Amino acid sequence: MDLMFLAPVGAVVALAYAALLAGRVMKAEEGTPRMKEIAGHIRAGAGAYLKRQYKTVAVFFVGVFVLLELLAFVGYVNFYVPMAFITGGIFSALSGYVGMKIATAANSRTANSARHSLNSGLKVAFSAGAVMGFTVVGLGMLDMSIWYYILKFVFSGLEPAAQAREISSSMVTFGMGASAMALFARVGGGIFTKAADVGADLVGKVEAGIPEDDPRNPAVIADNVGDNVGDVAGMGADLYESYAGARLSACALAVAAGCGANGMALPVALCTLGILASVIGSLFVKTDENASQRNLLSALRKGTYISAILVAVGSFFLVRWMLEPKFFGVYWAILSGLLAGVLIGYFTEYYTSDSYKPTQKLSTTSRTGPATIIIGGLSLGMLSTAVPVIIVCISVLVSFYMSGGSADFNLGLFGIALSAVGMLSTLGITLATDAYGPVADNAGGIAEMAGLEEVVRERTDALDSLGNTTAATGKGFAIGSAALTALALIAAFIDQVNQLDPQFQFNLAITNPPTLVGLFIGAMLPFVFGAMTMDSVGRAAQSIVIEVRRQFKEIKGIMTGEGKPDYETCVDLCTRSALKEMVAPAVMTLLAPILVGIILGVDGVAGMLAGSTISGFVLAVMMSNAGGAWDNAKKYIEAGHEGGKGSECHKAAVVGDTVGDPFKDTSGPAINILIKLLSVVAIVFAGVFLNFNLIK
Repeated sequence: MDLMFLAPVGAVVALAYAALLAGRVMKAEEGTPRMKEIAGHIRAGAGAYLKRQYKTVAVFFVGVFVLLELLAFVGYVNFYVPMAFITGGIFSALSGYVGMKIATAANSRTANSARHSLNSGLKVAFSAGAVMGFTVVGLGMLDMSIWYYILKFVFSGLEPAAQAREISSSMVTFGMGASAMALFARVGGGIFTKAADVGADLVGKVEAGIPEDDPRNPAVIADNVGDNVGDVAGMGADLYESYAGARLSACALAVAAGCGANGMALPVALCTLGILASVIGSLFVKTDENASQRNLLSALRKGTYISAILVAVGSFFLVRWMLEPKFFGVYWAILSGLLAGVLIGYFTEYYTSDSYKPTQKLSTTSRTGPATIIIGGLSLGMLSTAVPVIIVCISVLVSFYMSGGSADFNLGLFGIALSAVGMLSTLGITLATDAYGPVADNAGGIAEMAGLEEVVRERTDALDSLGNTTAATGKGFAIGSAALTALALIAAFIDQVNQLDPQFQFNLAITNPPTLVGLFIGAMLPFVFGAMTMDSVGRAAQSIVIEVRRQFKEIKGIMTGEGKPDYETCVDLCTRSALKEMVAPAVMTLLAPILVGIILGVDGVAGMLAGSTISGFVLAVMMSNAGGAWDNAKKYIEAGHEGGKGSECHKAAVVGDTVGDPFKDTSGPAINILIKLLSVVAIVFAGVFLNFNLIK
């Protein structure tokens, strides 16, 4: 029995549930005419940005498609890779687009629902986030289903074992389109949102002394647009890529480990189980009126924990049913990935939430000015890398050895890949809690700009504060899953080389010069990439600062509310800057493995992938957690601690948050795409590296 039919089943369930939730969100009332007007500006800005981004990216995709067609013509890549590259990019973009559309429709509805009760606001915002989560997993399974059945027909003349090998080795190369689209979406969206945020904060909060989301600030609409194009569309494309990469690499490694067609189907079955578990878990997300931050956080945790427990139990029976008893050890790999995801999320929350001591302590460093809070945030970010690294290391060891890696190396690698799939199996609800954050953030902004009652703003502030924590937790989860996925992709790269040339012998000893040089280059790439994206945010933010200052100076009556700011100019500036600045980091990421492969050969590429995964994982965690802590330290002070809003401590915290913005929302999250895209490009071009390299 071909169990791959579970892929389309999972796709249908996920997309149907997403459609159901979208219908519920759209039935909610949008609010007052002023609320509708503000939401309309945000929708228009986000839609215009994505339209221009997709046009820019389309040029790049056409160029790469032509290159892949040429390589396919001469036999260096699979004939189906060029078209799969396009479909992967389309599905990745579509997942981000759908999430953005529902998020921009839900922001005013969340604010309006908060006029009735806190729980009503939570339900609308979470439902919107869940639409994003289930759309991502549904489209991911749909793309795989389409290509599986196409390849199954193409290779129908082969005996089952050979057919599974051909299908799996072909499909593992199909993630490049999703990875490339994710990088553009994450980098471009991150530059947009942080340029607007930094510009709005520096001139509005620090110089003019007006509140966040004040309608007098010309950059405030651009800031709200940025939440959607960066944290919704960008995050959706990012995790779509992780979801696809982990599953495809696990399928390829299952065949290499001798687990056959059922082994190849196990990652798919696990994802389908995760979709069902996520649907059930989402039904438990609700809270009482006047709930504290801990109560709200517990409401979201309940859904994710229930989903994880259901997958842990269900996967036990899946493995027993689908695999021979000698392969049962892979169950412990699945369990280790699930547990690692939960733990990374928890410890990310510990280091970034103002409910815990690290961020509370960070807020006290603002007493002596911006310099000390920046030093404290960097220190906190560096310290916070220890626990996630240890968790991933333990998960890798457990996955490898419990799967039987000591007796069969390939089986151990399959275990590592399955741990990544296990971590991502509940992505439907995990991404829902993350995408919830920008919706709640926008709702708070709309409540402020529309001048809603104080009690409504208190509720939206509570939802917004929770969103800051869930967004930070989501980034930690995304980075942790990227590390495990990257490890699985490195193993898939080695397997791909062995498939192409069974006689090739790797020399991955650290004393082998190409491997060592590759390690150094790989370790350097995340830092160069981070520098490029940080610099891009800085340049884009400068243009916003200049524009906001100009408007405050030249448009009379802005500060008294008599004059109307020119929001559209700021949105347009952010759009043009983001589209221009996102190209260089993306091109560098795509060219790096190709150049290393042509110069240093396959061993050099393997070293580069290892180096970038290690340094990229640590750097991404540091940047994401430092940025999240700075943000929540500012929120903690605004809640009335250390002198509250307008105090010298608050001004110092705003500076810290401004530094942290590109850390947590641009460079940090984009690095996890970097480490995966390097591996995917290496897999696609493995045939080129084997035939053309300067160091044989």
